[in-house]
Amino acid sequence: MTTAWGEFELSRFPEDPRDRLRAWDASDSYLLRYLDRERVGLSGRVVVLGDRWGALVTALAEHRPAQITDSYLSQEATRANLARAGVEPGAVQLLTTQDPPPERVDVLLVRVPKSLALLEDQLLRLAPAVHAGTVVIGTGMVKEIHTSTLQLFERILGPTRTSPAEQKARLIHCTPDPALERPANPWPYSYALPDGIGAVSGRTVVNHAGVFCADRLDIGTRFFLAHLPGGGRRIVDLGCGNGVVGTAVALADPTAEVLFVDESFQAVASAEATYKANGVPGHAEFRVGDGLAGVADGSVDVVLNNPPFHSHQATTDATAWRMFAGAKRALRPGGELWVVGNRHLGYHVTLRRLFGNSRLVASDPKFVVLKAVRRG
Repeated sequence: MTTAWGEFELSRFPEDPRDRLRAWDASDSYLLRYLDRERVGLSGRVVVLGDRWGALVTALAEHRPAQITDSYLSQEATRANLARAGVEPGAVQLLTTQDPPPERVDVLLVRVPKSLALLEDQLLRLAPAVHAGTVVIGTGMVKEIHTSTLQLFERILGPTRTSPAEQKARLIHCTPDPALERPANPWPYSYALPDGIGAVSGRTVVNHAGVFCADRLDIGTRFFLAHLPGGGRRIVDLGCGNGVVGTAVALADPTAEVLFVDESFQAVASAEATYKANGVPGHAEFRVGDGLAGVADGSVDVVLNNPPFHSHQATTDATAWRMFAGAKRALRPGGELWVVGNRHLGYHVTLRRLFGNSRLVASDPKFVVLKAVRRG
């Protein structure tokens, strides 16, 4: 990536030479060009929200910015890209969406996220640190910036306008209004689950902003809840989201040890809150990380998984493949991977390639639940 601050070699995390997706896009380049062209002052406290793979903070590292992200993978990519660029450790402050935000923000750069709820939550959390002189610039591809996006900036921070498009990217310019009466932050959001879904019927779910289907039980999870296995000594809710699946298993079998794993800091916080809200007996662990990395080989009895098939705006099966491969490594011989997914994704083919077997447990017109067993 070539910028006014230098040329940078960037990669996503984990690095995969077969992955043709870049670690930056036209919206990152547009924002960096604008900062240089308009000579935007960067001597104050610079905060970058939602920097997907660290492209923005790597380019701006000499200004010692803070990065705020919900993604463990994005944070690890940022670490690697900063190191590759020779940036001294500590020059960029790496924060998560669950950390206390900076107390003062002089320049706020926002890579618009896919989740409007996450943007709402983070702008509300940062608003007290923004002052009348703060420069606020958002960036995203044209297809990612909607009227509702602009309304959110305007409702929380102040008057907002957009730039002309360049290479299908657009900037958002917002002028903070300290006198603006801001709404209360509705996140985290809690609701009671419906009846007829097994052990978690009527139980409480807690969702932090940005978690998939934060205001209702999604139909894929509902279908999975009706077909969960009987239990096991050590169970992993892989890609746990708000933790409903793992909590259901723990409620049904208090002797189970459940590990909740997700790469989203918001998701793991939601899973822990959901688990605690229901007073579940037994032992649970909550971990933000790259799938089952760090889990010992052959140490798990059952892995439960509803894999995502998007990486931001890109459709890909790379995440599912890595999750399945990680599950095979972590499962003991005879251990089981249970997967729910849309029928059209063809996960049975992937499972047969990895495990040598795949059994259909249940299906409806939209979803399938599959089981694969580690043979040895």
